[in-house]
Amino acid sequence: MSKKNKPDSKGFVYSTDPDFKFEYEQENRETLPRSQQILKVRLDTKQRAGKVVTLIYGFIGKEEDLRELEKKLKSFCGTGGSSKDGEIMIQGDQREKVMQWFTKNGYKNV
Repeated sequence: MSKKNKPDSKGFVYSTDPDFKFEYEQENRETLPRSQQILKVRLDTKQRAGKVVTLIYGFIGKEEDLRELEKKLKSFCGTGGSSKDGEIMIQGDQREKVMQWFTKNGYKNV
């Protein structure tokens, strides 16, 4: 049995309207230049069994460019991580290294 309405990232799970469709954001938006990207870095432990993760969010652009940035950050920090829903997760407390890499490569960060 397939679901009529699949959940999305905004929290919608089910609708009684038979003609209801989720409106997805445009995936083909252009990536902003490095100097215009305002990336935010924070430490997070929520729903990770007490493990510390450095979150980078605020990236505006294509998913491929986000994955490329994630790969460069993981390589620089020497640790694992992933990207999902426009956020990059780097394992451990890597805030100083990430901020250092951003300033060296021309990104803005808050």
